[in-house]
Amino acid sequence: MMIIVGRDNRTREHVALRSMFEARKRIFVDLLKWDLPVLADRFEVDQFDDCHATYLIVTDKDGGHLASARLLPTTRPAILDGLFPHLVAGPVPRGDGIAEITRFCLSRDAGASMRRIARDTLLAGLVEQALAAGIHTYTGVAEHSWFRQVQRFGWECRALGEPSIDGGKLLTALAISIDAETPARLAAAGIGSSSTAALPAAAA
Repeated sequence: MMIIVGRDNRTREHVALRSMFEARKRIFVDLLKWDLPVLADRFEVDQFDDCHATYLIVTDKDGGHLASARLLPTTRPAILDGLFPHLVAGPVPRGDGIAEITRFCLSRDAGASMRRIARDTLLAGLVEQALAAGIHTYTGVAEHSWFRQVQRFGWECRALGEPSIDGGKLLTALAISIDAETPARLAAAGIGSSSTAALPAAAA
């Protein structure tokens, strides 16, 4: 199942959000050795994990994390414009219809087949969320090898500038166009639609 956590429901304590922050710490800090803040030696949380972030989280039946991504509005400071504007040839894309995908994360604990299912559910969910929220473009920063994989998912994905070495890694800024035909393009690439359920809103 995929759940969506946003401004209206993130104040409620729940397993999925905690599990996601733990998984991010295991992937980005422990495995990839990114220099990121860690809370209580368990959770990878940075300054963008505020009330403006939206999270798409694929969970198992017990609410444990399988895959997730964070969406940031580009009408506010985000990662691409704040840390990597040099990767973009021209102005960094911003606007109400543009969101930045960050912290795309797959669980290390799941087997290969479950990781593939979780990944595909997350990708389809990102498209569904964009269409529901009026988002026509996703932006992001990725290692160039991952950018090449993202291009093969079936949607329209292009580089925003030339790849550049940053922190010893070859990085690419990217933009993904989303429209009514995108679900069919993903399906043609073997990626089906997700099962999406939003968490109940927190009580007033």
